[in-house]
Amino acid sequence: MDEYSKSMEEQIIESYKRDEEMMILVFAQWCVNNKLDPHALYLQAYPQQEGNAALSRALALTVPEEEAGFISDDTVLGVLSLYSNDDLAYVVTEAIAQRKPLQGTVD
Repeated sequence: MDEYSKSMEEQIIESYKRDEEMMILVFAQWCVNNKLDPHALYLQAYPQQEGNAALSRALALTVPEEEAGFISDDTVLGVLSLYSNDDLAYVVTEAIAQRKPLQGTVD
């Protein structure tokens, strides 16, 4: 492989890693915004990935719900689907379904 091809391959890999970390950050911030534990949901989808470094980095970048921009359910599911993150999307969908009935209740 020539030097140019190797350089392009490395750039593509780095770009994918950055985008993947952005996907995890969107997921983590969506969890914070919806008062869900991102670590617990992630472990439901990937129990073998205890201590995931990318999730830990994303959690360090999240902000309180009051400071965050709105992230819709469709947005987080769309971002997860872009990366074929079907297991996590399934867990998120379950969390959304559990939350929906509660939104209609009055205290």
